[in-house]
Amino acid sequence: MSRPVTLFTGQWADLPFEEVCELAAGWGYDGLEIACSGDHLDVAKALAEPGYLSAKQALLNKHGLRAFAISNHLVGQAVCDHPIDERHRAILPARIWADGDPEGVRQRAAAELKDTARVAAALGTDIVTGFTGSSIWHTVAMFPPVPASVIERGYEDFAERWNPILDVFDTEGVRFAHEVHPGEIAYDYWTTQRALAALDHRPAFGLNFDPSHFVWQDLDYLGFAWDFRERIYHVDFKDAKKNLNGRNGRLGSHLAWGDARRGWDFVSLGHGDIDFEGCVRVLNSIAYNGPLSVEWEDAGMDRLLGAPDALNRVRALAAIEPPAASFDVAFNAQH
Repeated sequence: MSRPVTLFTGQWADLPFEEVCELAAGWGYDGLEIACSGDHLDVAKALAEPGYLSAKQALLNKHGLRAFAISNHLVGQAVCDHPIDERHRAILPARIWADGDPEGVRQRAAAELKDTARVAAALGTDIVTGFTGSSIWHTVAMFPPVPASVIERGYEDFAERWNPILDVFDTEGVRFAHEVHPGEIAYDYWTTQRALAALDHRPAFGLNFDPSHFVWQDLDYLGFAWDFRERIYHVDFKDAKKNLNGRNGRLGSHLAWGDARRGWDFVSLGHGDIDFEGCVRVLNSIAYNGPLSVEWEDAGMDRLLGAPDALNRVRALAAIEPPAASFDVAFNAQH
């Protein structure tokens, strides 16, 4: 069995889309997870300008690539976030930020996510990956003490804001794959359960499985993929490594990526703490048949060297054959 290997373009948004297509095709990637950043994909232009999407498709075709997913992580972050501040202004399109009024930003971000579903359908892909934001992430330190009612209201806010978005996803035949990640409404095992419950487990909302975000939280990412197997709609692969030595902390100490004093960091694929072979074996066992998308975030390696190396590593993993049916029973028993 061999599954597609794609490149997530979010960390390449400083380059023109055509150049990224040329690089990815030259290295041997099968397609892209296209970020709504730089000139890679502009949701507003895609809906307003005749020929915009056909030109993007022509570039993909020219290089023998396919759009397997669209990413709108940055705008999705603003749908639920509190507070909305200068950090959001730095990552959002000017039309979404506008005057910076927090609720206006949230409403415009929600409208953009609806349009993203429409663009995905027009481009011929049925997966949008991204973040949700969270009105309660700022309370995660739990001091001052946080009443249970505040947390409950956070999940209610999430459902109120995302259900109308997901209604459009349903209409367009597209699914949203939320990346479980610190800073989001679902950032670990139990918050994922609670987020799904808040939406009454509607099928339009699933998960973008990225094991790197589980490493510094000491979470069982293989067990997570198994338990949420019906919700794994897309997979991103990047590696992470803990560097805990009594001084370096798990929370990163407000230090920049790549700083040796951090307690964890992203590293090149195969050089961290993630069992990628185990990930692929579990994905095979749950019959996930989508792509493995390489996301490049190693601050210590040139991406032009790392991206082709990552492709070779993931290509070998993607060829691992599905297990016998008995493996399902054994894995379930162990987890």
